[in-house]
Amino acid sequence: TSGIGGISGKTLTFTSFNGGTAVNVTFGDGTNGTVKTLDQLNTKLQANNLSATIDANGLLTISTTNDYASSTIGSSAAGGAIGGTLTSSLTFSTASSPVQDVVAQTARANLVNQFNNILNQIDTTAQDSSFNGVNLLNGDQLKLVFDETGKSNLSITGVTYNSKGLGLASLTSGVDFIDNAATNKVLTNLNAASSTLRSQASSLGSNLSVVQVRQDFNKSLINVLQTGSANLTLADTNVEAANSQALSTRQSIAVSALSLANQSQQSVLQLLR
Repeated sequence: TSGIGGISGKTLTFTSFNGGTAVNVTFGDGTNGTVKTLDQLNTKLQANNLSATIDANGLLTISTTNDYASSTIGSSAAGGAIGGTLTSSLTFSTASSPVQDVVAQTARANLVNQFNNILNQIDTTAQDSSFNGVNLLNGDQLKLVFDETGKSNLSITGVTYNSKGLGLASLTSGVDFIDNAATNKVLTNLNAASSTLRSQASSLGSNLSVVQVRQDFNKSLINVLQTGSANLTLADTNVEAANSQALSTRQSIAVSALSLANQSQQSVLQLLR
């Protein structure tokens, strides 16, 4: 109502809370953007990560959602300070600190430890991913030469993909994973790191395809050259044996023919005598 103690026409404002949209609520009959019901009030507060409830005694409580359960409304870090003309006629209590669920926070602390252990495994794997002294996950470069002149080659630039290179940092128990918002920040970094890895895997896969094609080509070229060299230098024993037999036969025939010619000449001489 607008009478004594009423709030019609009064305004309640909240500065931005945890990056939300600052709220300016004017109470009234529900028209022209004014707020009359609790649902309408919650619709306004939702954009600023806040919500409102009324208990059986008519006490209005403004709280944050589970996403920001670790934050205190009105704190310098989170924001959400209360103002407006409504504060001049009503008394607001000091915002209470969040109450932690011990069981839930223990589970979240265990997740922090698991996350940090995985980061250590990522660092160890990146350091050990070397072959012949080249580690493409530690910033090394690899140059592949495809021909004897060195003009045909492929240079592969390595990346530094340890946890720091992927944009991942160790978490702190009691700070990270403490509520949904803190967890979502880590998930955002994980999604970015996953996209980075997929992109690099695609690049390395493309280079691998080029290397495999050149390897197959070089193998085929080697086979052709070896076959040609063999044709030039290696003898076919069957062919050479046949050639040797033919040469021996020709020589035998030639000797026989020469012998017959000599015999014919002797016969002619005897006739002349």
